[in-house]
Amino acid sequence: MKNQNEENWESKAQWVYEAPNLEELAKRYDEWATNYDEDINNIFGNFSPRYTVETFMKYVSTDAKVLDAGAGTGLVGEVLQEYGYHEVEALELSRGMIEEARKKNIYSALHQGILGEALEIASGTYDAIIAKGVFGPGHAPSHAFDELIRITKPGGYIVFTIRTDVYENSEYEQKVSQLEKLSLWKLIEKTDKFNCWPKATKSVFYNIWIYQVTKL
Repeated sequence: MKNQNEENWESKAQWVYEAPNLEELAKRYDEWATNYDEDINNIFGNFSPRYTVETFMKYVSTDAKVLDAGAGTGLVGEVLQEYGYHEVEALELSRGMIEEARKKNIYSALHQGILGEALEIASGTYDAIIAKGVFGPGHAPSHAFDELIRITKPGGYIVFTIRTDVYENSEYEQKVSQLEKLSLWKLIEKTDKFNCWPKATKSVFYNIWIYQVTKL
């Protein structure tokens, strides 16, 4: 049986996911920002950020210039710093989330931008991009991969998570295949599905995808 904290979190998460557009999504994350870390850590723990970063580390050296795309309050950034990554920048939709991340002093730069729109970041800027919990219904669309490829150096890596059930027969599956056929990136690894939040739920599974950019 769910406790009150779990029910409150599910209500807040549903409220966020039902945002009718990206502008409203940003506003809802702004409102959640100050309590976000507490809600996530109390209910879910940090298994998912840690596992995603540990997978990322298999391919990306700690001296790489990294973008944490959809950084939120910096939960992934904290793990990256713990594991020795110190040249990490953040990209986030919500100004409230950015301000919470800024307080942690874990990013060398913070950018406000919308995944799926043109980014004010130069081509070939990053050695690698990590995007955990960013792609899915109501969040970053599949065409956001175009800009992520553009701002990644040839030979660099883009590592992202998508819910297993959401990916199958979705725009994401079609898009990643199209980009591979165009020789813009190649699949390096797709992890087995894993329980993203074992502390809270046994029914939500994700995969981590690792692509290597082949050209600008």
